[in-house]
Amino acid sequence: MTPAARVQAAIDILDEIIAAARDGGPAADTLIARYFKARRYAGSKDRRAVRDLLYDAVRRTADRPADGRAAMAGLARERPELARLFDGSSHGPAPLKPDDPASEASIVPAWIKPLLANLLTEAEQQALLERAPLDLRVNTLKSGAGDCLGEFPEGTPLDHLPDALRLPEGFPVELTDAWKSGQVEVQDAGSQIISMACEAQPGMTVIDLCAGAGGKTLALAAAMEGRGRLVACDAIRSRLSRLPERAGRAGAHFIETLLLDQGKEIEKLAPLAGLADIVLVDAPCSGTGTWRRNPEARWRLTPQRLERLVSEQARILDFAAPLVAPGGRLVYAVCALTTQEGSGQIDAFIARHPGWTPVLQHIPPGRSCGHGVLLTPAHDGTDGFFFVVLKKA
Repeated sequence: MTPAARVQAAIDILDEIIAAARDGGPAADTLIARYFKARRYAGSKDRRAVRDLLYDAVRRTADRPADGRAAMAGLARERPELARLFDGSSHGPAPLKPDDPASEASIVPAWIKPLLANLLTEAEQQALLERAPLDLRVNTLKSGAGDCLGEFPEGTPLDHLPDALRLPEGFPVELTDAWKSGQVEVQDAGSQIISMACEAQPGMTVIDLCAGAGGKTLALAAAMEGRGRLVACDAIRSRLSRLPERAGRAGAHFIETLLLDQGKEIEKLAPLAGLADIVLVDAPCSGTGTWRRNPEARWRLTPQRLERLVSEQARILDFAAPLVAPGGRLVYAVCALTTQEGSGQIDAFIARHPGWTPVLQHIPPGRSCGHGVLLTPAHDGTDGFFFVVLKKA
């Protein structure tokens, strides 16, 4: 592919990404893979160059562009060498004109800025799109952090997380023997902090209510040293179905899985009512804390979708509360940075459910935010999270 053809390819894929973001279609990585599967002539250098171009355009623009050309034209306004590739060649984009639409550079969509937690200053917002590091959690069911340092000499231990290692971005973890044998799992430091905040102990009954593929479930299993009862629940079969294989690799054979029916969760969870020492609710959310990993998510989020997510979080909290035993704890977490999903959600829960007391977390990372803790990329070097620990009377 010529350099101009690569620009046109990026524009074409951006058109598909923009349409998918608007209509709830496939993720960007899926669309990129489909595009190149149908174009075998594109070599590895072509694919890498196109991917870099289009993600530069995605990261640059917070509000969804009109189309791929507008997104790329905005980038070209800042890069003269890129603008020259709009040359009108047979496989390249048409020349840029002064009145061509071009997307504006921004980090946060204009409509959501007033909704972000007050701690997230303008300076901190810049870090939401920085490249994310690669964090590992050493699986203490099989190994120790000291053992794995030899496997990953590039790894850096993280303060306050005894089982964490940080690697350079792009490190091929899944090709290592340590990953294949279940000694390590890829897990952001923020997720590890939340798992640690649960304070799971051997012999407890623990429910991970929105387990997904089970990243935090496996961390809880390690904290429990494989003893007790650990139930991983989710309403999405495709996510939960990935957990048994991961649990087998990690040596966490005692994990139970429970597939829930959305809207009928109370019936399915009834046998667990009042039994849990800990219930973790890692709720579906806006994902505003993970933009550095998934910048296109900004194009998918709308005020209406946020409203639906806040309502769903409240609903999940309401059926999670009865599962907790007297004196037990409910841990609520979202990878989101809006007030409605964080401190506001917990204020509303406590108003609906008297008898719950927030437990102040003395974990060094993070900052106090309402009754909970806020983690941000700039302040803590993690994905963005809000979490809170509540104790039942």
